[in-house]
Amino acid sequence: MHLRIKLLAAFLFSISTFQAFSQSVDDKKLIRHIAYLSADDLKGRKTGTVENDMAREYIIDELRTSGINTLYADFTEEFRFQSRREGKTLVGKNVIGFVPGTVSKKIIVITAHFDHVGIGKATAEGDSIFNGADDNASGTAALLELAKYFVENPPKHSMLFAALDGEEMGLQGARALVADFPFDLDQIALNINMDMISRNEKGELYASGTYHNPELKSILEEASAGKKPQLKFGHDLPGTGSDDWTKSSDHGAFFEKGIPHIYFGVEDHEDYHKQSDEFKNIDPQFFIDATNLILSCVLRFDEVLLKE
Repeated sequence: MHLRIKLLAAFLFSISTFQAFSQSVDDKKLIRHIAYLSADDLKGRKTGTVENDMAREYIIDELRTSGINTLYADFTEEFRFQSRREGKTLVGKNVIGFVPGTVSKKIIVITAHFDHVGIGKATAEGDSIFNGADDNASGTAALLELAKYFVENPPKHSMLFAALDGEEMGLQGARALVADFPFDLDQIALNINMDMISRNEKGELYASGTYHNPELKSILEEASAGKKPQLKFGHDLPGTGSDDWTKSSDHGAFFEKGIPHIYFGVEDHEDYHKQSDEFKNIDPQFFIDATNLILSCVLRFDEVLLKE
């Protein structure tokens, strides 16, 4: 009798251990993604450049390999916009993957922009490439592994994964997606945006947006309890100027349409929008932990939002 109890306990422990282990992304691929997307060869991934095309093709290849569905030809939503800075019309291209829900018709939209600012004035060391490792190869890498996770572990809600272009030129890709969304906007339960999630000296990751969506805070607190990095709230209070992140990244396009959002990101660091935002300066363990923390939050949202 005692042997049976011990065997049962060992079996249940092995199941719980497997479940806990399985609720994580592939950390090696995560690091591989950010290394490639922020490499010098991609020259800062500026919208409208050959190197931006290279980044997009990499993202498409990874999504296709994951087995994810799409709602667009070759995963691509093309859009055009007038760039005052460039003085011409530019073509941007979002990359869209879709995982149908098993229960709900509502959609959780997960976004991260893959473009950055390209090449600029060289530093004293001769570095002219704005690699954008944290901003936002990090969010894009996380998006790829979250998409793969939910292909392998089908969610209750449908999930649309959008690697967005043209963020650095005024949230152009996000605005294009919202303007021509493949479903009624009313079907969107939540936008989760990731932008700059690979480093923070204090071990902190922010979830901005709970001021406007206070019902989401307790869900995030529950999902993040006991996990690293420390999940903090704020940077969403109206009237606080640049400290208010509500429209600072692609979630702003969803906010403007009245769609609930949570923006995961870190506070600005010394390499923000500088040539030194390179792969060598990310914190790999922080990045892995942050991505798995976001996964935990998405999993909890997928459960709890069904009750609304």
